[in-house]
Amino acid sequence: MNEFLHMGGYAAYVWPAYGIAALVLLGLLVATWKGLRNAEATLKALENSRPTRRRPRNAGRKPADQSAGTPAEASEG
Repeated sequence: MNEFLHMGGYAAYVWPAYGIAALVLLGLLVATWKGLRNAEATLKALENSRPTRRRPRNAGRKPADQSAGTPAEASEG
């Protein structure tokens, strides 16, 4: 185990490189998390400031029944 920690004499270069890489990855994680939170807050603010849309007049109505009395059905029956 001691030989692994000394990295064949290169421990002074390897361990700081691992530490710097870990700090960079941690910094990227924090920056991404903060960016996500900021984007979510912006989206929520934009959604709340958007005016409500009016429903069209014919919303919820069924179209007129056009199947009764068509010539194609009268000739088949």
